[in-house]
This record gives sequence, structure tokens and C-alpha cells, in this order.
Amino acid sequence: MRAAAALLCAAALAACSSAEPMSDWERRNPAQLGTAQTAQLPEPPAPPRKENLIEFYVGPTASFRYFIDAASLSVFYKQKEIRYVLVARSPSGVENVSFEAIRCPDAYRIFAVGDGSGKWTERAGEWQPIQSRTGLGWPSVLARQFFCPHRDPIQSVAEGVDALRRGAHPAVYVEQHNRGL
Repeated sequence: MRAAAALLCAAALAACSSAEPMSDWERRNPAQLGTAQTAQLPEPPAPPRKENLIEFYVGPTASFRYFIDAASLSVFYKQKEIRYVLVARSPSGVENVSFEAIRCPDAYRIFAVGDGSGKWTERAGEWQPIQSRTGLGWPSVLARQFFCPHRDPIQSVAEGVDALRRGAHPAVYVEQHNRGL
């Protein structure tokens, strides 16, 4: 009986200590892996600079203009999470700044809000479902058109910046073309 218990204990310990082997991509991109550190509330990045802002189109009824700070974009592929600084500019020029994340394909979260002086205030909201038919539809547009093509996360910051500069992810263009849009 003791031998069986010892064998069972040894098997349990062996199972706990065996780590899943890492792929070449995982070894080259450790910052993009989901870890306990990335699950914690992240520190806000540097305040956005005008030269790093890339505008994206939200829709014909949007009165604000929306921008992503390219320097703030970060990708955590294993978590299916893309973090960014959003700047929403009103018609009168007032800017709302927020540090946010999208979890592909259908959730978003606000980590902090910024003021005009470059200071951040934590506003650690919970993950919220992305609503696609609202007047404040930037999370839906960012997910569908730029950061989660085919419901999968982009794999790099460069891929996200390229999609923003093009006006949509290339995979979205292909899908729309194939559907005849």
C-alpha cells in the first residue's frame, strides 16, 4: 500500500514538473507570451505624441476622430491581447486619452485614462463584451478591421501598425473581396 502511494506521489510530482516545450517563435518572442506578469494591471505607456498617432475610421455617424498611438501598441499573442493608447478627438479639438486592450475576438478593457498634461489615472475596468452596433464602436472596429482579422490576434506590432496605416488588415480586404463587398 505504501509503495502504491509513493508511486502515485512520484507520478504527480513528475507531471507537475514537466514543462511543455517552447517553440522557436516562443523562444524568440518571450514578451508576447501570457504570463502572470502580463495578467497584472500594466503600467501605462508614455503619453501619446502627435507624430505617432494613426487615425482610423469608425463610421459615418461618428462625430469624433479616433487615433492609435503606434508607439504604445503591444501584442501578447498567447493571451490574444492587443494593448494600445486611444486618442478620441472631439469636433472642438478636445482629446480623450485612454490606455486600453482588446482580447480577440470579442472583449475590451480600459486600464487608465490620461489628461492633457500626460498624467495617467488608473481606471481598471473589467473585460467588457464588444458591442458592434453602438455609437462608440471603436473597440468593434479595432477588433474586426485591424487587430483580430478572422477572429485571431495579430502576431506583431509591425502587423498592427501596417493594418492601421492601410486602413484595414490585409486579411480583411481579402475577406471583403471574396464576399463581393
